[in-house]
Amino acid sequence: MIKKTLAAVAATLNLTGAAFAQTDVPFALDWKFEGPAAPYFVAIDKGHFEAADLSVEITAGQGSLDAIPKVATGAFPVGFADINSLIKFLDQNPGAPVTAVMMVYDKPPFAIIGRKSLGVETPKDLEGKVLGAPPPDGAWAQFPAFAIANDLNVDAITVEPVGFPTREPMLAEGNVAAVTGFSFSSYLNLVRLGVPEDDISTILMADYGVELYGNAIIANTDYAAANPEIITGFLGAIAAGWKDAIADPDAAIASLIERNPAADADLEKRRLQLSIDANVATDYALANGMGGIDADRMAKAIEQIGQTYEFQNEPDASLYFTDAYLPDASLRMLK
Repeated sequence: MIKKTLAAVAATLNLTGAAFAQTDVPFALDWKFEGPAAPYFVAIDKGHFEAADLSVEITAGQGSLDAIPKVATGAFPVGFADINSLIKFLDQNPGAPVTAVMMVYDKPPFAIIGRKSLGVETPKDLEGKVLGAPPPDGAWAQFPAFAIANDLNVDAITVEPVGFPTREPMLAEGNVAAVTGFSFSSYLNLVRLGVPEDDISTILMADYGVELYGNAIIANTDYAAANPEIITGFLGAIAAGWKDAIADPDAAIASLIERNPAADADLEKRRLQLSIDANVATDYALANGMGGIDADRMAKAIEQIGQTYEFQNEPDASLYFTDAYLPDASLRMLK
């Protein structure tokens, strides 16, 4: 009887241990808990991370460059960041243990957001105007390539460094004629501030000659090499979260509001939908599954970066992105 009891206790302990065997994976976002972050919370609430034996805690960021040093230093094993900024970071910090492992914004949301009433509707309209740009902004980082693609006289554009909290308010108040930012963020922030939608112009850089990729899931390469199954499981859960958000945006926003009760649910649903339609569910991603890249396009993107950035080392696409940890394409289909 005693032996049976001890065996039962041991079995219970083993089961309890298994139940708590999930691996903690802190995830560094690029920005606040807004609409485009909802799919990651869906992956928590729908149990996608749990199914991969992962316990994921999501931390907000302060810009699309913010997660790169966090992941490179090992403070976070995974993050979400602009791949173009990652390319420059790796050029300036050779051997830094960080790379992109899953493309999310196949079409980048880098944009110039202007006001028609202040004379900004096309790229050329920026000449003679004041452009507000936060120095850590991912869209601002791509502005030089955008300027070359559109033959802009940058000397005729007055650039006003602004903070993220003051960017859209300054445009709403007319202190600048346009700002750099992510299309889905700056546009709806202006709407929230009372700027009429028919007065807002969205100049998406990808529609004006910029062939770059956008934000991607990045990973610490030392961590990934030691824990490949964790990274693959994490990426599979991310894809499942986006698929669920596309199928049911209302439920996705409910997951978001649970973490950010002060957010405007209707506004964030619009923001999420904008990111899905313009940046995530592209023709390429729908045909091939989200997460991968096209080698020829990446080569063109690196060439375009080189037009305005002097590489210290020979560019090598294999340093900036790897598909080694992506789950099978069938698990990454969005619809």
